[in-house]
Amino acid sequence: MLFKYEVEGGNFSKAGFASGEIKKILKQINIDAKIIRRVVVALYEGEVNVVAHAVRGTVVADIDDKQIYIRIEDEGPGIKDIALAMKEGYSTASEKVREMGFGAGMGLANIKKNADWLNLSSKVGEGTVLEMKTFF
Repeated sequence: MLFKYEVEGGNFSKAGFASGEIKKILKQINIDAKIIRRVVVALYEGEVNVVAHAVRGTVVADIDDKQIYIRIEDEGPGIKDIALAMKEGYSTASEKVREMGFGAGMGLANIKKNADWLNLSSKVGEGTVLEMKTFF
């Protein structure tokens, strides 16, 4: 099953839409609640990163009987130092984003903790691609 969602940069009121929809789908196909939680946490963090940093992005989720594969691709500033960005507490979020309660520097660390497989690639000035898998 393939699902696609658009994510609008700067629109925090819609952050979490894709993760909410995926949560419903995983519940409908009787995936274990602990796995659903991990998928939703990782996906939500990815969505918030797009909203906080990019102009726009796309979430694609491919669900089969063994796993969920998620690809989040954005048009944004890109990540200069991926290793640094993966460290807990590191953040490039604006003051405005931090005032809204986001940008604590836990997003990528939470994604890594909740995904079984993770691949992050980025081109400065173009955008970022985050791929993750969670196995059932």
